[in-house]
Amino acid sequence: MNRRKIKAIIFALAAALFYAINVPFSKVLLNHMSPTYQAGFLYLGAGVGVGILYAFNHKKENRFERLTKADLPYTIGMIVLDIIAPILLMVGINIGESSNASLLGNFEIVATTFIALIIFKEAVSKRLWLAIALITLSSILLTFNSSAMEFSLGSAFVLCATICWGLENNCTRQLSGKSTYQIVTLKGLCSGAGSLIIAWSISENASELQYIILTMLLGFVSYGLSIFTYIRAQKTLGAAKTSAYYAVAPFISVFLSFVILKERFTVNYLMSLLIMLLGTGIIVYDTLIYAHRHEHKHMLTHNHNGTIHTHIITHIHSHNHIFLNGKHTHAHSQAELEKYLVNHDM
Repeated sequence: MNRRKIKAIIFALAAALFYAINVPFSKVLLNHMSPTYQAGFLYLGAGVGVGILYAFNHKKENRFERLTKADLPYTIGMIVLDIIAPILLMVGINIGESSNASLLGNFEIVATTFIALIIFKEAVSKRLWLAIALITLSSILLTFNSSAMEFSLGSAFVLCATICWGLENNCTRQLSGKSTYQIVTLKGLCSGAGSLIIAWSISENASELQYIILTMLLGFVSYGLSIFTYIRAQKTLGAAKTSAYYAVAPFISVFLSFVILKERFTVNYLMSLLIMLLGTGIIVYDTLIYAHRHEHKHMLTHNHNGTIHTHIITHIHSHNHIFLNGKHTHAHSQAELEKYLVNHDM
């Protein structure tokens, strides 16, 4: 295994660890801040932090990576959903248990997959269907308290948050070729500001400055750095393998919840944990076994100083679907070719 791949795996696991601290530490900070304000400051921290990084790195970006007017519908959708989802999550964490909320985060996989299947007609393997069924069963168990199987309102809020993030993932998916810095900065600043306006309009109480700073730092790490390191890993490992490594995040979060918050194990929770582990394990296996990378060579003929000649453009694609007989098709945009020509040393 080469150094570049090892570094990418470290980035993917770092992304999982950064996000894993979100739920338990948010639960602690909710003792000092209302849910909507906290959702706003978490995202604002991500936006400000990554925005500062962007200020030092924007000159390195290619102009084709920057967001355009054509990206506006998906950008607006992403921002609106990122206002709603964290508010629902903070409410759910506030009135429910952190360990439950951590495990329920995996339902985002189910929501994302179903939306991708229905809207974008993406293929789903038989193993993935089994994993979806197991994660859904585990999520249903987690929405009930172990005592007399009473309905858990906190878990219901968390489930609604994961569905919103499933929609958001499919919006962000349409922007995947664009600037990571721009996406995270816009997402953080705009979604954070939206949540703060809602908190102010419903007369929630703001917190002391020290807790606002701590919340923004948590947002920078758990949202900003998590997304940043995830995308860095994705550039080497591909989307499928990165998501497989990232699947450890909820289980790290569960461990932290028990250590930091001293939450207790219940029979219902242990059953849900085992089923969720099995479902997640199937997803990781399905992803790592069937993800494949292949190279394509494209002949591009163009003119330099009146002399026509040809370049071979080599690039790598990652897929996490199964294709019959190894055959599939995909398009290459003019922007890809133009980007190559701009970077080509003539």
